[in-house]
Amino acid sequence: MIVIGYTADQFGHAALQHGIREARLRDTDVLVINATKGEALADPAFAQSGALHNLEEHLDAAGVRYQVSQPVGVDPVDELLDAMDRPEAELLVIGIRHRNPVGKLLLGSVSQQLLLECRKPVLAVKPADS
Repeated sequence: MIVIGYTADQFGHAALQHGIREARLRDTDVLVINATKGEALADPAFAQSGALHNLEEHLDAAGVRYQVSQPVGVDPVDELLDAMDRPEAELLVIGIRHRNPVGKLLLGSVSQQLLLECRKPVLAVKPADS
């Protein structure tokens, strides 16, 4: 299983594309996790109903077996790491963005935490235009 940390932006789309490619190469399924700590309406990275519908259409068209999870009120890092602890989880795919050093210091970095704490391989990707 390929676990994809999805956000409703260009970084999440890059992770989705690469995750689908890896699932095809490995002939396995995909678990897309779009988690938020707070209320979904206040989190721009959380896929609302229209974006969720588009995501599922994209996965259907890709022809991969998939499951989408949208937990609310959880730490996305913990949610992704828990998914990667499953025996069938092979690879975590995440989108990354450039952040300045002050931004990393003040806010921390979800990507950095995942790269350092995940016990299995992590593929960190950027959108083609970044």
